[in-house]
Amino acid sequence: MMQAFENEIMFWSRGRFFNTPLDLLPRSVFSQAIIPNRLNRDRMMKSKKRETIAIVCMLMACGLGVAEQPTTIQPQAAPSPPNIILVMTDDQGYGPIGRHGHPWIKTPSLDRLYDQSTRLTRFLVSPTCSPTRSALMTGRHPMRNGITHTILERERMTLDAVILPQVLNSAGYTSGIFGKWHLGDEEPYQPHRRGFNEAFIHGAGGIGQKYNCSCADAPGNQYFDPIVRHNGVFKKTSGFCTDVFFSAALDWIQQVKDEGSPFFAYVTTNAPHGPFIAPPKNTKRFTDLGFGKKQAGFYGMIENIDENMGRLLTQVKKWGIERETLIIFLSDNGMTGGGAGNSKRPLAAGYPFYNAKMKGLKGSTDEGGVRVPAYFYWPGQFESGRDLNQVTAHLDLLPTLAEISGADLPQGQVEGRSFLKLLTQDDHQWPDRYLITHRGRWAKGADPNQSKWVNFAVRNHRFRLVGKNLLYDMLADPEQRIDVSQQHPDVIKDMLSYYDQWWDKTVPMMVNEKTPNSKVQPFHVLYQKQKQADGISAWQPLAGQK
Repeated sequence: MMQAFENEIMFWSRGRFFNTPLDLLPRSVFSQAIIPNRLNRDRMMKSKKRETIAIVCMLMACGLGVAEQPTTIQPQAAPSPPNIILVMTDDQGYGPIGRHGHPWIKTPSLDRLYDQSTRLTRFLVSPTCSPTRSALMTGRHPMRNGITHTILERERMTLDAVILPQVLNSAGYTSGIFGKWHLGDEEPYQPHRRGFNEAFIHGAGGIGQKYNCSCADAPGNQYFDPIVRHNGVFKKTSGFCTDVFFSAALDWIQQVKDEGSPFFAYVTTNAPHGPFIAPPKNTKRFTDLGFGKKQAGFYGMIENIDENMGRLLTQVKKWGIERETLIIFLSDNGMTGGGAGNSKRPLAAGYPFYNAKMKGLKGSTDEGGVRVPAYFYWPGQFESGRDLNQVTAHLDLLPTLAEISGADLPQGQVEGRSFLKLLTQDDHQWPDRYLITHRGRWAKGADPNQSKWVNFAVRNHRFRLVGKNLLYDMLADPEQRIDVSQQHPDVIKDMLSYYDQWWDKTVPMMVNEKTPNSKVQPFHVLYQKQKQADGISAWQPLAGQK
């Protein structure tokens, strides 16, 4: 198909759009192929398959076969819905990446991705994992999805929400998840029931976890050779968990990449979450340096993640889909304290603790608890090596991906806003707003209103209010050393007024608060039932990925 512009023509061929100068096309093409400008690209995309055939045939008839005339036409790709690969690590946070100034971590693959990406340098999430995951999935604050904890049935994402894979599926995407879900282990809440075409996950919030509620992984599960639930069926895998999840994702991508529709791969490692266990080849360098066992495991897992990111980037390029694929890298909350070490002393002689000079770690409402890496790599569309300093957040990701994919947003649900124009335009204005952080995690059965004024923060472009009284100028003082509340009482008043109204609207949406704890663990029940009936067979990659 073709569309006329001022001095060029856009046509669809071989799965993408091309812009071609008018003076390079014979006049006979114009009368046959130009579609009036009132037809936008969204309409063109709906019938691209049959029109692609027609245009290719027409171009060949005019002597313009793409393969036969490479020196005559010099096409440049224009945006069309890309494949999307979203990688999110668990408890890594912002600090432990080489390009973020870390003095001794080795992350060459993430460093390369950083160099080639547009980076959102102040991308904010929630202080803990389930809340962040639900905001990514829904485009709204996690407490408005019913998520006020990571266990005790309060990690279950409301079934009333339309979530990211469903949004993308409506635009023709095939979706798969590989790793950690942690938004409900009961069957109606599982990802294969909520829009994911492929689900390859562990249960609970971590491999082997078990609580006195529904949140529990397969019994006795471990980081090496873990049991996964693959499309509702338990399978035994072979290898270290992070390696397994990347292998499963690559195996699935290899199967679906040539099927004619874009894919969404959600790769969500449980690493470097505790317990802090990494392959011996990754822990040895740290134990040799004198690191403690937990810290060697934590940083070893990060370097293992980096190796797997290298596998992913290499394979995408090898398959020839690099320019058709958007790769995003995030973490789910700030760096965890236990595995990362103690901020008051080095991890070993000459190896200082590092958190990018931020205050707070996982679970904190300070910047260090919620600021994470956010890399967006789409060759030819997003500029390499570009930093965007506007404050963006987890609830903005769904509307951004919806705009990129051409999907419609669910009505009345999305609070975030698309930052696509930030990624593509140098002069785009990003209006200021308030973002709310609340740690949640009050006692089971407690009145949420008793926790209204504790463990919360309000953030805009310049300021972070922590609790009722501490105000920080994040532009002048990113390390949060100086309380400026006395200088800006009007800012505090306005932030607290906004938060007060926000809270009153949010409490009725906390739909899990009165849910009794389940007396059974669904993964345990289903695992034992399958084991007795059919056994637990080994997972075998269909496309040969290992």
